[in-house]
This record gives sequence, structure tokens and C-alpha cells, in this order.
Amino acid sequence: MHTSLAPHLRGVRRTRLAAVAIACGALVVGSGAATPAAAAHHSPISFGHHRNVKNFQDSNWGGYVATGNFTSISGSWTEPQVTCNTSNDLYAPWVGIDGYGSESVEQTGVQTDCSSGSPVYSAWYEMYPAQPVYWNDPVSAGDSFTGSVADSGGGNYTITLTDNTAGWTETTQQQYNGQDASAEAVIESPTSSYPSFSEQDFSNVTVDGQVFDSTNPQALTSGGYGPTALSNGSFAMEPGAGFNARK
Repeated sequence: MHTSLAPHLRGVRRTRLAAVAIACGALVVGSGAATPAAAAHHSPISFGHHRNVKNFQDSNWGGYVATGNFTSISGSWTEPQVTCNTSNDLYAPWVGIDGYGSESVEQTGVQTDCSSGSPVYSAWYEMYPAQPVYWNDPVSAGDSFTGSVADSGGGNYTITLTDNTAGWTETTQQQYNGQDASAEAVIESPTSSYPSFSEQDFSNVTVDGQVFDSTNPQALTSGGYGPTALSNGSFAMEPGAGFNARK
């Protein structure tokens, strides 16, 4: 049973997950080696699982989620400059498949961790419920990223993350029993505590090669942030945006 992370969150319950297992059998191609979260300085808390509960106004995911049978997603975003409010602040923008009404999630993104008192940016992927695996590549606020997740059949997933600004790319191939039941471009805080930022842009989001809009995705708000209107695969997460549309 999923428990509430914070009393102000309504409708969606999840646990704060400690390190239970690392993603194994990864084939990583790129400039930085993958590191299990337990071996790095990052909080050993999984991104990933979202429980599908209707008629909620706030969620642990914020952005757009489409339900259906999907085998690939790709999207870009710009990593914002943030202000840490507490050492508990932790969040990530990511793209992925599954997790909305399913127990599996295949995802990649960039984490911002405020546990040191200042924002620390790290690139990662996760095959939930295994914990995140981090790449040791340079990440800075203002960098442009493109992430993708693709199921080529037989449980074979390819996850790719590119820092278009710094010029590095990481790719991992994973064998995984995913359900391919949803596709999402979202932000998430496993601690239910976001740092402050003015805008988080997503662009060129496609699902199964089609523009994200065509999947009729649902808008989600999270921790005071909400999505602007989705237009040709692009939207922004902003403070308070999207809340009026959800009332």
C-alpha cells in the first residue's frame, strides 16, 4: 500500500523508496560510466511509480501523461536554474513509458538534488522498481537535453539521453518486463519537495513517432507547478499553471 509523502498532496499516494536493487546488465555507451545511486552522493530514492487515481488536484507527477499501448517516447527539455528552499528539495524532469496505472516504469531524465544546500544536477535512467542509475557526465543549469525510451520487442528497451549543450550522449540497453501502458513527459519530486524555478520547458515530444498532442494526454499538476497548454509537442511547467483547468 502506498503511503502519503506529504499531507497537502491529495489523491495520489506513494512510498519513499530506499535502495532495494540496482538495474543490472546495462550496456552503456558514452563518456560517463553508470553508477548505482547507492554508490553515489545522491539520495537513494526512486523516481517512477505513479498510481492512477482520478479526480485529484495534485500529484507526484506534473506534466502530461497519455494512456494506451505505447512503445516509444522522445522529448527535449531545458534544465532550469533553481533555488533550493530546503535540503529535502529533489526533483527531475523526465520522459518515459509506463507507471500510470502500471507497476513498471522505463525512464530517463536529469535530477536536481538540494541535499548539500545547493543544486546538484545529475543525469540518470531508471527501470522501476530498481533504483536509478546515474551517469557521470557534466550537467549544468541551462543545458538542453533530449531523452528517449523505446521498446523494440521481446522486453528489449533502449534508453538514450543527450546533453545537446555539453555534447555528450549516453545509451543503455535493458531487458525488462514492461507493460507499455502509458507515456509521459513530466517533472517529479520523490520527496514531495520542489526547489523554486520560474519555468521548465519541454519541446518536440513524440510518442510512437507521432506528436504527443495526438495521444490526448492528461494534464497533471505537482507541488505547485502545472503545465501550460500542450501545442505541437511543446509545453512548459510553471508555478500555478494548469490549476484553473483542473478545477
